[in-house]
Amino acid sequence: FLLSLKLENKTKGKLQKQICQVVLDHFEKQYTMELGDTWTSVRDILTYPLCWQYAVLLNKFSQSTELENILRVKGYHPAFQGPLPYLPASLKCYIRRTPGRFPAQKHQAGKLKEYYLLNAASLLPVLALEVKDGEDVLDLCAAPGGKSVAILQCASPGNFHCNEYDDLRSRWLKQTIESFIPNPLINLIMVSKLDGRQIGDLKPELYDKVLVDAPCSNDRSWLFSSDIQQATLRLIQRKELSSLQFQLIRSAIKALRPGGSLVYSTCTLSKAENSDVINLILNSCSSVVPVDISEIAKAVSQEFTFLNGTQQHELLVLPGKGRAWGPMYVAKLQKM
Repeated sequence: FLLSLKLENKTKGKLQKQICQVVLDHFEKQYTMELGDTWTSVRDILTYPLCWQYAVLLNKFSQSTELENILRVKGYHPAFQGPLPYLPASLKCYIRRTPGRFPAQKHQAGKLKEYYLLNAASLLPVLALEVKDGEDVLDLCAAPGGKSVAILQCASPGNFHCNEYDDLRSRWLKQTIESFIPNPLINLIMVSKLDGRQIGDLKPELYDKVLVDAPCSNDRSWLFSSDIQQATLRLIQRKELSSLQFQLIRSAIKALRPGGSLVYSTCTLSKAENSDVINLILNSCSSVVPVDISEIAKAVSQEFTFLNGTQQHELLVLPGKGRAWGPMYVAKLQKM
């Protein structure tokens, strides 16, 4: 499989991204310990971008039946076909088994894009959140905006608050929303640049649903850091991420109404940033309980590979051959 891709690539004459050895060595140590033999197959996918796959999330605000026909002709099929607990008919996402990326659409002022290219696993936190019409929703770390766009494909929140603390990423978020969401609806979206760790104190018990798609050590992009110094610095700062993630979740819990639910997600395999953070929350916050999301994993097991042995309130998508989605960690909690 990988050999045929390499040969195909040579004929196309494309240049491959360079792997950052410092990061790979670090991952090698950590993930061999955490994932055992599984790491070898995951590493083969992560270090070989030519076998990565991209999903096509259709924009219901700019619908095109012609686009769906084109996708089917090119071998794409609907991504989520299993009996999921929550799957709005308005959420349409297409994937195919073979690698490659559908051509991206350029940003044009005043014109909505028809689709958003993304890692299909990044829709799992949105499906776990189960947003319903009229609910007040907070996307705490919203940039670049793919999950915000996906939430709006699923339902029409009463109030939708998209927050991004980082200045550059906040501009990116605004552009994404402008590219996918029509004007009357944009006016109902509040975009802010608040420190996510303080939102719970600023807006206590205001939301029915909160998504914490936290800043994390992004395994895919870190492996291809072109700047060795930056990569080394990232690996040093990596140890501090779990503390930030813990504080963001604590803040999100304060922002939730009793009975409301929170989904935490990252795009790393790191146990310290995933289950360790959630376990710490469950052990220190008596106001939240874990929510079983194992039905989601069962329903999409045809298309996604999951790490075995996770608890019922969490799942971890592992990149695999022909299903190069993830890494994506998802956990769900409810406020009592």
